[in-house]
Formats: sequence, C-alpha cells, structure tokens
Amino acid sequence: MTTRIAVIGLGAIAGQHLISYQQNPQSELVAVCDLDRERAKARADEFGVPKATDVVEEILSDADIDAVSICVPNVLHAKIAEAALRAGKDVLIEKPMSVTVAEAEALVQATKETGQALQIGYVRRYAPNALVVKRFLDDGELGDIYAARASIIRAAGNPGGWFGDVDISGGGPLIDLGVHIIDLCWYLMGQPEAVSASGVTFAPLGARDNIQHLTRYRAASATRVNNVEDYATAQIRFANGAVLDVDTSYSLHARNSTSVKIHGDKGGAEIEPELLMITEQHDTLVHIQPQIDSLGFDFTTAFANQIDHFLQICRREIPADAPATHGLEMARILTAVYESARTGAEVTITR
Repeated sequence: MTTRIAVIGLGAIAGQHLISYQQNPQSELVAVCDLDRERAKARADEFGVPKATDVVEEILSDADIDAVSICVPNVLHAKIAEAALRAGKDVLIEKPMSVTVAEAEALVQATKETGQALQIGYVRRYAPNALVVKRFLDDGELGDIYAARASIIRAAGNPGGWFGDVDISGGGPLIDLGVHIIDLCWYLMGQPEAVSASGVTFAPLGARDNIQHLTRYRAASATRVNNVEDYATAQIRFANGAVLDVDTSYSLHARNSTSVKIHGDKGGAEIEPELLMITEQHDTLVHIQPQIDSLGFDFTTAFANQIDHFLQICRREIPADAPATHGLEMARILTAVYESARTGAEVTITR
C-alpha cells in the first residue's frame, strides 16, 4: 500500500521532494500547495499531481492524504507542522524545524498528543558517506567522539528572497547552512546534551550583489532584502565534555568549501569534503578510505534515501530517527549561539 503525499510550499527544495517521491514506488503524489496558485498548477502539471491548491487547510482536511512534506519559509514551519500533526498527517519538515524554542517544544508536545510521526529533513545524515561512518561508529571502531569541527563557507552565496530577511528566515547562514553540519556532527557524536554555546556573527559584506561573472543559487523570489549575518562562528559544549566548533557564511573573502571532521579516542573521520577515516593499528597510523560511489556529499542519493526512510516511518516500519526532540535540541543550540553573538558572552542552555 502506497503512502499518499502532499507537498506544501513549492520553492527550490520542493523540487527534490517531488522528484524523490515520484521515483519511489511506495509513495503516491496526490496534491501540491503553494501561495502562488499558478506555481502550484505548474508543479502539478510537471509531476502529474491531480490536486493543486493555494489553501493549506484544503490539504490538511483531505482524508485521502496520509503525509505531507513541508517546504515553506522557516517562520511558517512550526505552525503548519503542528496543524498537520493535529489533522492526522505524518510530517517531513525541512530544516530548521522551528525558529524558536517555544515552537519546537510545542511540536514535541503535538507528536506526543497525536501519535503522528514528525521527521526533520536533515538530508546529510542519509548520504552514503555519512551512513558508512555511522556504521563504523555504531560498532565502536572510532571510540568515543569528543571533538568535532565543521564549516560551510560561501564567498558570494546569499540566495536572496526570504533567506535574507531575518523576520522570515530567523537568521542567515547559521540557521540555513550551519544547521546541516551542526546536526550531522551532533548525530554522529551520539546526540549529547548541549549545555552552552559561545558565538559571534558578522555582517560587513552583505549579499555581494556587485560580484559579476559568477553563477550562483538564487531563491525563487527576486526580493533582495538582506538583514541577516554574513558569517557566524561558534563553539558548542556538551554535557559529556565534548565540543563542536562550527563556522558558516553566505559572504566571506575565502574559497567556497565544506568540511566536517569528528575525532574519537580510537579514531577519527573526515566526512567532507571526502570520506576518510584515520586510526592506528600495530603502532602505525592508518588511513581508511571506503570504496563507495561518492566519497563526498551525494545530494541526489541522500535525498532519495531520506524520502525512502520517511516512507518507512509513515508505514510504521521504523520510528522517526530525526524526530521533534532533535529539532528542539537544535532550536536550543541556535538560540544560544545567536544570543551569545548579541551579548558577547557564553550562554548556558537551560531546559
């Protein structure tokens, strides 16, 4: 029996949801929804979806829809997700799950009260390079992870649209890009409880719209509001003594790069830019490079894996492994980093 899916919000990332659902025999795309009704109709025609609407309530009240992907701007995530859960739908929600701790707490409560599943779109967890490292970690090959360092750096990569408007996005590259690498490290570290964060944000460069001769990702909207940070850097401390250092940017005088590294007492791993594990055997340092199709982040495969995983959750074959409680921990971390940047002091994470 297939899971009947609706996609709410039809910006850039929604395209990958639609493709992955369409290619998965366990799902049936039955509806799409977007405030831009013409865009909804165009997407419906493109993917052969029978229903297109600009009214979210039409999706949530439709008993023939089992689950929804929520791909709207950040500030709308929690409101629509909670309504969907309470309407009896399972939910796959794009990251970040929410922009405030209070919203995240409400979603945790909603999953408890409704029994519906909520899965966060932490797609990097499902890339083959991350899946391989996770197997090694689960078997204790790298020991206890006590430190991690991760970055996503863009030189001129502000997408514009709502991404640059703090009232809609909740922040800049930290909440947009940083959330991916913070989650990946935190997940591989064993999901320790965060106890404090110290962070700094900068905004001297802006959207860098003066840069020419460079193809860049652009949001669907042509709006170029920009009141978010250009660059953020932070250290997050955990209850088990582990630390995570992270930095991320839309605009920085630097090369575009992504780096994710974790360090354990038996070995370490570089997940990005390409998978490499480092350990020792017989008093000799050893590099282990698995033979897999892509040593880097394979976005297409990761997304297909994520959608397949969500459909298994909808069929109740497995529990959500990026549930609302993980989104709550992320909300606490991001809130603490931004507060630290505002006050210039380390912030204790309270519960």
